Amino acid sequence: MKAVLYESPLTFSVKNVQNPVIKSQQVLIKVKTCGVCRTDIHIHHGEFIAGFPLVPGHEFVGEVVQVGENVKGITIGDRVACDNTVLCGHCYYCKRNEPLYCENFYSLGVNGPGGFSEYVVVNHDKVFQIRNLSYDQAVFAEPTACAVHGLDVIDVKPGDDVLMFGTGPTGIILAQLLKNAGAGNVVVSASDSKKLALVKELAADHVVQMERSNYSKHEQEINNLFPKGFDIVIDATGAKEVIQHLPQFCKNGAKVVIYGVAAQKDTIQLSPYEIFQKELKIIGSFAQTHCFDRALKFIENGVVSTQKLITHRYSLDEFERALYQVETGKGHIKVVIDI
Repeated sequence: MKAVLYESPLTFSVKNVQNPVIKSQQVLIKVKTCGVCRTDIHIHHGEFIAGFPLVPGHEFVGEVVQVGENVKGITIGDRVACDNTVLCGHCYYCKRNEPLYCENFYSLGVNGPGGFSEYVVVNHDKVFQIRNLSYDQAVFAEPTACAVHGLDVIDVKPGDDVLMFGTGPTGIILAQLLKNAGAGNVVVSASDSKKLALVKELAADHVVQMERSNYSKHEQEINNLFPKGFDIVIDATGAKEVIQHLPQFCKNGAKVVIYGVAAQKDTIQLSPYEIFQKELKIIGSFAQTHCFDRALKFIENGVVSTQKLITHRYSLDEFERALYQVETGKGHIKVVIDI
């Protein structure tokens, strides 16, 4: 089969590799579409628990073409979305029923073979039928699942004022979930005016254009809108320059949420006195487990609208172009690989 294969960070090719073989409790998926995520950029550079050699791609959907002998409830021809997480079940954290912290966390497309390939093997318990969704909708199941986990850890209260920086696809999805969860005001700040217009249409009560060359402009506008600050302040950019300014927008007792993926080498400066004096809560939101069922419900029911999110499509042979678009290009929201 054809696949993207990394031999090491930064070194990949699109080539023919051996077809995968399923075990008795696995299924073989013919991949139809796989999303390209900012996390794939971190993986490209050898970050984010990446393991090599690697076939990347963790946001994949497709058709079941082979079923293991002990698999029930899944048949050849089923259209499916696949949860890429595989948990050991026996480590310290798994035994504490905290599977997201699994010490042997295995993730298809991150440290195991993923969906930038013609076929991928998935454990039967991680396969979800998508009868009522198109592949273009269902390819957002994994990013929506990550946003669902974000919603869980944020624990928004009815009427909370929320400020979020960033308008990537998972940020736009999270904004929709926050509004549906009862946030009183959702304010989104980012530099791209077209993305701001879309998030305003879908979820945001206010949008503020970010001035990357002069932070004081958007900071002043945000402060004028909400002089008392916000109950929840979220970074969905992964940019350290944005993250270290989050506390200044917080009410006393607020939550600061690191939702975007920063580079592993990045550091920030925060005032411990400000955290102490305001009693701020600093929260991380890492990936997801066991959130796919809710994610698919939100997409099926229209709570999460994905209709306008795909902006760029490439073939598997064009993987390098797709990666370049996500890392350095402009004007995209979601980039996908059709296989």
